[in-house]
Amino acid sequence: MEYYNYLKSLHLIFVITWFAGLFYIVRLFVYQIEAAQKPSPEKEILQKQYKIMTYRLWYIITWPSAVLASIFAFWMLLFTDLGQAWLKMPWMHVKLGFVFALYLYHGKCQQIFKQLQNDEVRYTTTFMRLWNEGATIILFAVVFLVILKNAVNWIYGVIGIFLFSILIMLGFKFYKRIRERNQS
Repeated sequence: MEYYNYLKSLHLIFVITWFAGLFYIVRLFVYQIEAAQKPSPEKEILQKQYKIMTYRLWYIITWPSAVLASIFAFWMLLFTDLGQAWLKMPWMHVKLGFVFALYLYHGKCQQIFKQLQNDEVRYTTTFMRLWNEGATIILFAVVFLVILKNAVNWIYGVIGIFLFSILIMLGFKFYKRIRERNQS
């Protein structure tokens, strides 16, 4: 049981760095898209710098963190008595559903990363700013599930996540209006 706490600690550390990487990579995507709209030579200078920054963040922090967080999670769940007991609990099933959503989110970020590294701009900055909130919603859901360990009231949780998403969207629209006003 003692080594379980070490595994949990390592898992948590790498979950935190994984989310940090996901939050920052999408912000860098916004900057890359904005840079693509600049005139030369500013455009080329910024694009080169952002490509270096995103590459380092993605492959030195985000991907290793995702892999290590997953390794420690699987180790805890499959090779400890407590982890195997948790696998039988409904809240863990819901949590693993959100973790699966996080893997999908990470995969989509990988796709966007590759496109931007190849100078393919397929998304707007508005889309990227909204996309950035996806990781936030997953983070909130997982943290509440882990702390409260209750999937019975999942309807309240879904309603809460939905309301939280609406608040994020309203905040985004409010922030966008302020930005547009300040640019004029």
